[in-house]
Amino acid sequence: MNDESVVVIARREDPCTLDGRMLVDEAAACAALYAEDGGQARFCVDDVRSSRSAFVIARAVDGHAIGCGALRRLSFEVAELKRIYRRPEWRGVGALILTFLETAAHDLGYRRVVLQTREANRRAIAFYHRHGYATTEPFGVYAGVGDARCFMKALPPPREM
Repeated sequence: MNDESVVVIARREDPCTLDGRMLVDEAAACAALYAEDGGQARFCVDDVRSSRSAFVIARAVDGHAIGCGALRRLSFEVAELKRIYRRPEWRGVGALILTFLETAAHDLGYRRVVLQTREANRRAIAFYHRHGYATTEPFGVYAGVGDARCFMKALPPPREM
């Protein structure tokens, strides 16, 4: 049930829990509409379990898992966002997950975040543009992928103590 007045929370969790695995699998199934393997070959749970990474699950107030997302270290200053997904009936949850991941990246000391989607995923491209992401050159494994669309966003400078 999706009632826009229902409280949704996001928190860091282990991607290997039942809810985590189910959401990652659902995200891959949706991504398979745009890429043959759904990106599974480029997502490793160990990458999002290290000290400078995060995996988040969004839950309705009743505890029902409704979305997920992850960040992993790409370099000392750059984090890559992965597997941002929300169940279709939960409008607005993607923005909550994205904001949570950006805040986590900032708190972990990253200066910018990057991500990748496929050209055919027009909804995702529009979503990232709406949230302040700029198109950037393909990075890493995406450099040779013709339909890869990469985005980046600078994070605010670290807080002074």
